[in-house]
Amino acid sequence: MSLFPSWPLARGPVVPPDERLPWGTTTLLGVQHLVAMSGSTILGPLLMGFDPNLAILFSGIGTLIFFLLVGGRVPSYLGSSFSFIAVVIAVTGYAGTGPNPNIGPALGGIIACGALYALIGVLVTFTGSNWVERLMPPAVTGAVGAAIGLNLAPVAVKGIEGTGPHVLVALATLVATSMIAVYAPLAIRRVSILAGIACGYALYLVIGNVMGLLPPISFAELSAAPWFGMPAFRSPSFEFGAMALIAPVAFILVAENLGHIKAIGAMTGRDLDPYIGRGFIGDGIATMVSGAGGGTGVTTYVENMGVMAVTRVFSTLLFVVAAVFAIALGFSPKFGALLRTIPGPVLGGLAVVVFGLIAAAMIRLWVDNRVDFSDPRNLLTVGASLVLGSGNFTVSIGGFSIAGIGTATIAAIALYQLLGIGRRDPVGVAHGMGEDGGRIH
Repeated sequence: MSLFPSWPLARGPVVPPDERLPWGTTTLLGVQHLVAMSGSTILGPLLMGFDPNLAILFSGIGTLIFFLLVGGRVPSYLGSSFSFIAVVIAVTGYAGTGPNPNIGPALGGIIACGALYALIGVLVTFTGSNWVERLMPPAVTGAVGAAIGLNLAPVAVKGIEGTGPHVLVALATLVATSMIAVYAPLAIRRVSILAGIACGYALYLVIGNVMGLLPPISFAELSAAPWFGMPAFRSPSFEFGAMALIAPVAFILVAENLGHIKAIGAMTGRDLDPYIGRGFIGDGIATMVSGAGGGTGVTTYVENMGVMAVTRVFSTLLFVVAAVFAIALGFSPKFGALLRTIPGPVLGGLAVVVFGLIAAAMIRLWVDNRVDFSDPRNLLTVGASLVLGSGNFTVSIGGFSIAGIGTATIAAIALYQLLGIGRRDPVGVAHGMGEDGGRIH
């Protein structure tokens, strides 16, 4: 087998990963994938106080790294992962608005997470992925994911609290995003977060800049920023406590990517299991590279899977095009300055939507995989994890501490395995991932 496919021109209505459309069509569809993922990839870093320009840049670089590691045979785009938000906020003490002044330790933790993720990929490459599915079946993955969403609830609520006009903009953004996601045409629903940002932004301009009821948006930085220039890279610092807190996010990323690759395999009719380990390695290295330069941790995106499901075009070359355009945007300080003008109430309203969806998506994961909650093993695993995560239970030993997401993850994995001792087969658990693996960006 050659290192990469030859990508001949497709002859049928369905374009498999190793074929392509004419270059003009490929470019247009690649840009469509960039737009589909951009809302979440922009929102994630803004909620952590990271530079969204760097996040876009490293999403493109990470996608190319993933493409190379899987030999161009798994169609995926890598964007900002929401799974890092809670632990980054815990490590940095981020106040919720403006640039995060203390991202160094978080970047070190993101690199540690990527390293652990890549090591798991190496292990899966030699041993297969069955042990991952047994260690983290849907009951466990869903429990950890739901704990992440609930742990972030106070952050979202804080973002929408304020004066009457502040709350109005936040709630209007929330409602607009929800309405667009449900009632808009399919093409608009795919970019509901971007559309929600636009609606909230427009309302804030009216209430703030026109009526003067909120601090007006300043466009001074946007006017002064050049169209092209070097990004403002950030350097990591390595603190053991931060790395220990953030590194376990690798297990969530493993579950996400596993579900993604299996779902893409089902959609394309291809056996992509041989690329699972390589996919983990690619995603892990991409996360390390991103953290080394000031970007967020990355993960494969279900938005792009949805676009593929609609267009039936799975050519991996589309993601090379999307990545190249993302890298170009990363070298535009003006684009980054525009993103930084998004007002706090707009981000607060979006945070309620996104963090709630993280928890709600886990309910879908349980339903899709027919997790049986009449089985005490599942019920106790999920219940204990949700309480530890949402209550932010923290364990401190000397100068080392593990906060709510870490304790919830450890509890879910350990309790599920402990309660399985002596049982020949888990009761009421359907092994394997659902349609999209219960995505948590």
